[in-house]
Amino acid sequence: MHSNNKLLALCGLLAGAAGCQRAPQRAEAAAPKPIVVQASPAAEVEWPSFYEAVGTVRARTSAVISSRVTGYVRQVRVQPGDRVAARQILVVLEARDLDSALRQAKAAQNEASDASLELQGAIAAARANLDLAEVTHRRMTDLFEKKSISNQEYDESSAKLKVAQAAYEMAVSKRTQLASKIRQAEEAVQAAQITREFAEIAAPFAAVVTGKHVDTGSLATPGAPLLTLETAGSYRLEAAVAEGLLPAPRLGQMVMVNLDSLGQTIQGRVSETIPSVDASSRSALLKIDLPQLPNVRSGIFGRAKFPRAARRVVTAPAEALLDQGQLQSVMVIENGVAHARVVTSGERRNGAVEILSGLSAGETIVSPRPKNLLDGSIVEIQP
Repeated sequence: MHSNNKLLALCGLLAGAAGCQRAPQRAEAAAPKPIVVQASPAAEVEWPSFYEAVGTVRARTSAVISSRVTGYVRQVRVQPGDRVAARQILVVLEARDLDSALRQAKAAQNEASDASLELQGAIAAARANLDLAEVTHRRMTDLFEKKSISNQEYDESSAKLKVAQAAYEMAVSKRTQLASKIRQAEEAVQAAQITREFAEIAAPFAAVVTGKHVDTGSLATPGAPLLTLETAGSYRLEAAVAEGLLPAPRLGQMVMVNLDSLGQTIQGRVSETIPSVDASSRSALLKIDLPQLPNVRSGIFGRAKFPRAARRVVTAPAEALLDQGQLQSVMVIENGVAHARVVTSGERRNGAVEILSGLSAGETIVSPRPKNLLDGSIVEIQP
């Protein structure tokens, strides 16, 4: 009996030993390793405020060239992009009719001049007849007083004197009339010469040809555009300013101008303000002179920035912001854990972005934002 109890005890020990060998070994779960990040606080700062007015670059001086007379275009001597000098001939019209009119005016002037020479001779003859009639009448008067001639002879002498006086006065009157005709003929020649000069259309100032609206053989009529000219290297931005900001821009004020197509930001000077406000857009036109720059052309888009009072904004580093379509977010660190925070951003300046909503000043955000950083990740801020 005693030996049986020992046997049972030994079997129990062996069974326990075997059970211990079959028990599973549990591996302790490893704690996650924190992600080392850099961080910076969201800051509340004062940002200078600007009002932006959009507009179009125009030439300070431009002109649409047209003809003053009707005629067919015989020659166009320039093309768009050509630089022209002042008084350079640009377009030549067919001028046969104008040449004929000029010849007729000169012929009329020559005729009047010839008539003037003939009239001078007639006046001289009339003056001589008048002198003779006066001398004869004085003699006849002496004889009549001496009763040496009859009344009829005296009357005939008086009549001859009156006729000579009338002839002379008529000749002198014709000279006045002819002098007026000569002046009219001279003016007609000058007018015909000026009209003839209209057949050669010249540049009113040194410029660049920016538009060509006519070809050889076309009919040019008064007022119809032939060419468009602009002064080279002299441009200004014509921008619309909202009526609520008037009269803030001052003449002579320097403003920043962005020319997006050229990728340039330059300084311009306010040179003119149009006092009237457009009723449809509720804005006034402002003209800003630009410095001479290569590649500036009329018609390009520009934006002028006018300073306003500074405003306080909450900012974050631009590299902390993640754009995913319409969704923007930053990673905010709270108790060593990174949490994604949806935000609304505004203006960007010098590597910082304005946070309009979703973030308060003083909150710690991850910047720059690692690609492997997820919402809920444990982080360690790099000192």
